[in-house]
Amino acid sequence: MPPSPARRAERTRTILRWVLAAAYLVAGIAHIAIPRPFLGITPAWVPYPAQVILFTGVCELAGALALLTPRLRWWAGVLLAAYAVCVYPANVKHAIDQVLVAGNLRSLWYHVPRLAAQPVIVWWALFAGCVIDWPLARRRAGA
Repeated sequence: MPPSPARRAERTRTILRWVLAAAYLVAGIAHIAIPRPFLGITPAWVPYPAQVILFTGVCELAGALALLTPRLRWWAGVLLAAYAVCVYPANVKHAIDQVLVAGNLRSLWYHVPRLAAQPVIVWWALFAGCVIDWPLARRRAGA
């Protein structure tokens, strides 16, 4: 018998949670270990950019671990979604200034999808953190 829609939805959520946690873990390590590239995309109005980059790395690591901790999962989802909104100005600066990616990529083919993906990352954090169920929840009768 095939798994129920609810089981498939929960399996999907679990897979997405692990992938997002892994991505934030890698990003957090990168922010701490090699902050220089991140300093290049930090807007000028951000005070103490080196410390902010370090702090963002710590936030990414903490968020990744909290996302995998059932008791902290909801808060991780909310805070990682907020984090994705907060770092959006750096992504915009990255695109406007055409900061090099991978040593030589200055293309809108990289920057436009990256900017467009940010709302998906916000949703992903909320979904992985069990904050929202959309689009996998069943519609309620009369809704």
